[in-house]
Amino acid sequence: MSEANSRMHSSEAILSVTDLVKTFTLHAVGGRQVTSLAGVSLTVGTGEHVAVAGASGAGKSSLLRCLYRSYLPDSGTVVLHTPSGAVELTALPDRQLARIRGRELGYVSQFLQAPPRVGPLELVIRAARRRGLPQAEAYQTAGEALNRLGIDKPLWDVDCSVLSGGERQRVNLAAGTVSPPRLLLLDEPVSALDPHNREKALLLIEDLRAQDVSVLAVYHDMKIIRRLASRLLVVENGRIVADGTPESVLAQQHSALADHLTDPLEHELEAAR
Repeated sequence: MSEANSRMHSSEAILSVTDLVKTFTLHAVGGRQVTSLAGVSLTVGTGEHVAVAGASGAGKSSLLRCLYRSYLPDSGTVVLHTPSGAVELTALPDRQLARIRGRELGYVSQFLQAPPRVGPLELVIRAARRRGLPQAEAYQTAGEALNRLGIDKPLWDVDCSVLSGGERQRVNLAAGTVSPPRLLLLDEPVSALDPHNREKALLLIEDLRAQDVSVLAVYHDMKIIRRLASRLLVVENGRIVADGTPESVLAQQHSALADHLTDPLEHELEAAR
C-alpha cells in the first residue's frame, strides 16, 4: 500500500472513486472512440488538498467533470460521504444532485459560464444562496469575496460577458468559494491571472484548509502544487500513474510532468510575493 493510500485508510474519506471510465465518440472523424478515463480509482480525505497534474489531454478535466457529473461516466462509481450518509453521485436523480451541489460539492471550471445580463455580485450571491445563506448574509459575503479577489465595486453590476479573462476567472473563483462546500473541485483556477491577482487567489485557496474544506484541484504550476497540496496525483493516458506527497512524486521525475517542471510563470509568482 502506498504512503498516500495508507493515510487515506486511516482518515475519514469525503470522496471515494472506483474504476471510473469515460469515453468519447468523435463523430467528426468517422465515429472514432477516444478513452479519456481508463479505470480511475482514488479517495480524498476530509480537509485534504489533492493536486492533479499531467500532460494536456491526459484526462484531468474529464475526471473533475465526471465527479461533478457534468459528464456521465461510462462505468464506475463516485461516492460522496456526507453528514447524512454516503451518496453515489453517478446514479443520483438530477433534483437530488442539484441539492448536493448546492451545499456539499462545488466546481470551479477554467471558464466562467454566467447567464446573460448577470453581474458578478448577483452571480456570487446566487452561489451563496444555493449554499444556504439568507439574502442579507449572502449579499455581504459575496461582496467580501469579490473585494478579496480584487474585483472593483464599479464592476459588480456589469454584465459578466464584458469582463476580461482574468476578471471572469476571479469572479468564477469567488462564486465557487463563497460559503464553501465541503468538497471543492478546481480546474486550473489561476491559469489566466497575472502574478498580483494570482497571489490573491492562492491566498484564498490556502485559507480553505482552515475551514476544513477538501479540495481536488488541477494545477499546471508545480510551485503552486508544492505550496498548496498535501498530495499529488499524476494522470497519464486516463490513468493515475503516481500518488503520494508532492516531494515523493516529484522525486520520481515522471515524464508526464516534464512541462510542469519548467513553467515560466513560477518566476513571475516568486517576484510578486
